[in-house]
Amino acid sequence: MQSLGGRYVAMDLVLSFHMSLAFTRLQTPIGELVLTASETALTGVYFPTSRRGPAPTHQAGWVEAKQGPAAEVLARARQQLEEYFARTRTTFALPLEAVGSAFEHRVWNALRQIPYGTTTSYGALAKLLGDKHATRAVGLANGKNPIPIIVPCHRVVGSKGELTGFGGGLDTKRWLLEHEGAMLGLGAS
Repeated sequence: MQSLGGRYVAMDLVLSFHMSLAFTRLQTPIGELVLTASETALTGVYFPTSRRGPAPTHQAGWVEAKQGPAAEVLARARQQLEEYFARTRTTFALPLEAVGSAFEHRVWNALRQIPYGTTTSYGALAKLLGDKHATRAVGLANGKNPIPIIVPCHRVVGSKGELTGFGGGLDTKRWLLEHEGAMLGLGAS
């Protein structure tokens, strides 16, 4: 992991510092997703309504990927997401690249360990990371996850099983958890 002005680029992963300038759109049961990538890795998944704001595809330098290394990364991501939505894939095998603090990366890597069809709480995740008092910090890092679904931040719920904040909205979080069969046994939302 290397520092980049106090931020770190890593994710359980070997990552590079390429700017993410390529994108593709994917129609899904939860609406159109915008996927972004560098030449080496997937860098973002944007929901139709995202609290991170819209995908930066309207900014100068962004191109819809048709060919080249970024297009290949995006094609793999598209295929794996289509399989996920068709219920034929429960894990993802993609190169990922995200900018975040060392702590955010620890949280994001922990998220990738939550099995399909299950949930955990922010408190349990904080305990897993070695600091049971870091529940709010875990929640903040979870909310900054730039690659949702693939890094499954939707699988984290409140301490009583209630649905809590999600970048794609609570209806989308509920849909994803129902899709995975994880809504059984959750508390009232």
